[in-house]
Amino acid sequence: MSVITNFASRAGSAAQSLWEASGQLVQPSLRLGVTGLARSGKTVFTTALVHHLTRGTSLTAFRASAEGRIRRAHLAHQPDDAIPRFPYEEHLEALTEERRWPQSTDRISELRVDIEYERRSGWRTGPASLALDIVDYPGEWLLDLALLDAGFAEWSKQTVEASRRRDRAAIAGPWHDFLKTVDPAGPADEVLAGKASNAFKTYLTALRAGEEAVATTPPGRFLMPGDLAGSPALTFAPLDLADGQAIAPGSFAALMERRFEAYKTHVVRPFFRDHFQRIDRQIVLVDVLAAIDAGPVALAELEDALDQVLMAFRIGRNTFLSRLFSPRADRVLFAATKADHIHHTDHDRLDAILRFLVNRAVRRTEAAGARVGTVALASVRATRETTIREGRETLRAVAGVPEAGERVGDEVFDGETEAAIFPGELPETAEAVFQGAVPPGSLRFPRFRPPKLPVDAAGRMGKLPHIRLDRALEFLLGDRFA
Repeated sequence: MSVITNFASRAGSAAQSLWEASGQLVQPSLRLGVTGLARSGKTVFTTALVHHLTRGTSLTAFRASAEGRIRRAHLAHQPDDAIPRFPYEEHLEALTEERRWPQSTDRISELRVDIEYERRSGWRTGPASLALDIVDYPGEWLLDLALLDAGFAEWSKQTVEASRRRDRAAIAGPWHDFLKTVDPAGPADEVLAGKASNAFKTYLTALRAGEEAVATTPPGRFLMPGDLAGSPALTFAPLDLADGQAIAPGSFAALMERRFEAYKTHVVRPFFRDHFQRIDRQIVLVDVLAAIDAGPVALAELEDALDQVLMAFRIGRNTFLSRLFSPRADRVLFAATKADHIHHTDHDRLDAILRFLVNRAVRRTEAAGARVGTVALASVRATRETTIREGRETLRAVAGVPEAGERVGDEVFDGETEAAIFPGELPETAEAVFQGAVPPGSLRFPRFRPPKLPVDAAGRMGKLPHIRLDRALEFLLGDRFA
């Protein structure tokens, strides 16, 4: 980005921030970012959060709720006309009536909840309100922010070298074979560009489906293109360039470089400018259990991904000037999801493993003045706890209805029958999971259906059960209701 363009971008952002700051005097608001890598439960978290706020659930660890100071919360018109609305009603119906998990979203969406509450203390007492803007977006888009400071040659080298790692070489084999047929110095060729892009996307798809699961290789939009599918900005790929190889004008490498820069200009920078840098608080949802069960390689990949995620944030204490010229997220919460898949006696161990994964990034972040927390939660609890007998041993288990087709050992479930399952136990120390203490595939985590909610005499459906959703809300929002 040129100096003039960069200055104009910052000026535009400052003007937008000044407009929003003036609006805070009329209607205080807070933008909560909800993100996570694939299959981490973003949609379920946002749906459950809105469900409990608007239903008036008494949430024990969310102090404003437990103290009865939240008078009313209701859905309101969202402030950003250009952002799709989060389809809350559709997702809630899927969870409560159809008892199926809602479809994951592959684009940014937003929802505003107006919350009326009573101030607890301070020189200003009495009724107040807060507009909570929930911005839901794929975590893979965060990883794209690292591209802003990278050139095409640098990105190509890093991506190709990473694909040659022992644990990735087999998956990348077909793509490597294709790269051998490409001459970067040859003429620009649209047909070849399409083939190169498709070969690279096939590799990324296989990487996502493999043991690593989290797949940290950008561009994130390649696997979730939305309305950009087929556009030139998404029709490029890294090349196997020799060290120091110059990119000649008119060459195939020059075409790929131009598309790479177009992706940054038309996809990554607008996301950063219009959405990401405006976030006040952030929750990052993480499927730690899946990574543990996949083994040390997947955990190492997840650790690297979480480090990249936290590096993407502008983090620190906000002042008036920082809100105008360099807005920051002053609280970030990492949440290990699907805590209902294990017995509560393992919840602290799950939290400890997550803290271990983000420890390197947390030290750097807290030095900037921000607060970073961790929690093990289940946005919607799909199981109950029980015990089962195995020989003379009594095992702590969870019981729920596995989805149709789920398998544990030789048993395949029909989607209607409840089953009690011993998921296995997490090691006592977080370090042990990196040392192979949990053999890959040894844990039992079938996908359970959402719970069947009770209906009272008046025909009102019960509220969605959860694990520690209230703690997450207290960390993210509690101070704004003090």
